[in-house]
Order: sequence, then structure tokens, then C-alpha cells
Amino acid sequence: MKKYNLSDLLLLVIWLLPLIYLALIYTQLPAIVPVHFGIGGKPDGYGPKSDIIFLMAFVNGASAVAYFLMKYLPAIDPKKQVKYGEANFNKFAFGIVSFLSLISLTIIYAVIHKGFKYDNLEFVIISLMFVFLGNVMYNVKPNYFVGIRIPWTLESEDNWRATHRLAGKLWVGGGIVLTGLMLIIHGEMGEKVFMYFIAVLALVPMIYSYNYFRTHTIR
Repeated sequence: MKKYNLSDLLLLVIWLLPLIYLALIYTQLPAIVPVHFGIGGKPDGYGPKSDIIFLMAFVNGASAVAYFLMKYLPAIDPKKQVKYGEANFNKFAFGIVSFLSLISLTIIYAVIHKGFKYDNLEFVIISLMFVFLGNVMYNVKPNYFVGIRIPWTLESEDNWRATHRLAGKLWVGGGIVLTGLMLIIHGEMGEKVFMYFIAVLALVPMIYSYNYFRTHTIR
């Protein structure tokens, strides 16, 4: 049976923060609140305040599922590789829970104040998440649950290792650059830059993996 420690207790507190925050301010919310935000962090969609409860339940539920999946991966991994990199999966769990809780807190804050005070806040948080993932991705072992799980990486440990080393460096460097860009580029242009940049960070490792497969496959 898995043992729980102070790190797990800290994660529980982080996981509960959005729910506590929402519970404290819920009665102060008007009947109709912003539920969607567009360019510039301005609200462009409204709904009953009960929608926020369902949104937070969904996000926190996804966060809990991700945590328990990371926690119990060694027991369900068919490749039996996860146990050799269990520390990395604990880092993944900590990062995912913290990231989703932070996103939830900013959304609740935006609902209360009818918009984001800083329009690129969510983009900055996601960019920093790539920096974190890049640091962890570099050493993640082959598995079916976490990482760049495409046919060429799953069929070859060498391909998996090379692709994740590239992704690790790319995501750390790219995440830092993207964070800087999101601090200086705003509005519609900022949104476009963010989307294009994320597409590059996602596609380059996959293209590299395919090319690695082509050049290292014995014909």
C-alpha cells in the first residue's frame, strides 16, 4: 500500500485552496457572473454563479485523478519502468496539482473582479508550466501514461530517450522565452504569438521522433 508523507499533505492543501476560496466568496457573488474571458482578459460570456461550482468541481476532479494516476503508476504500468523513475512522477503530480489550483484561483479572482487585471496572466502561468515540465521530462522513463507517447517513442527506448531529452531542453528554453514574450506582447497579437509558440513546442519533438525513427531503423 502506498504511503503518504508531508509532500502529499502539502498537495492536499494546495488542492483545497480554490475550493476554500470559492466557499468564502460564493455568497457575495451576484446571480449572474462572468464565465468566459476573451482577449485582454475581459469577460465575453456570462452565466449563473452555480456554473463556477461545476467548473471548479471539474478542474479539481481532473487534478485529483492526475495525482492518483501519478501516485499509483508503478502498480499499473505494463512496461514496469515507472518504478525506476518514481521521483519524477511525484514531481509531475506536484506540478499538475499546483498548476491547476493556480489556474482555478485566477479564474475565481477574475469572476469576482469581472476580468483579469493582467490580461496575459494565464499565458504566463502556462509558459512557466512548460519550464517545469521540461525539467522533469528530460529524465522520464518509457511508459504509457506520461510523456510524448507517440508510436515511434513507444516502440523504441532509444527514440523515447532522445526525444524526451530534446523536449526537455526545448520546453525549458522555449518556456522561458515565451514567458518573456507574454510579459511584453498583449492583446490579439499576444494570443497569436502564444498559440503559434505552443504549436512549435508540441510539434518539434514529434517531428524529431519521426526523423529519429527514419534514420535509425535498419532497412
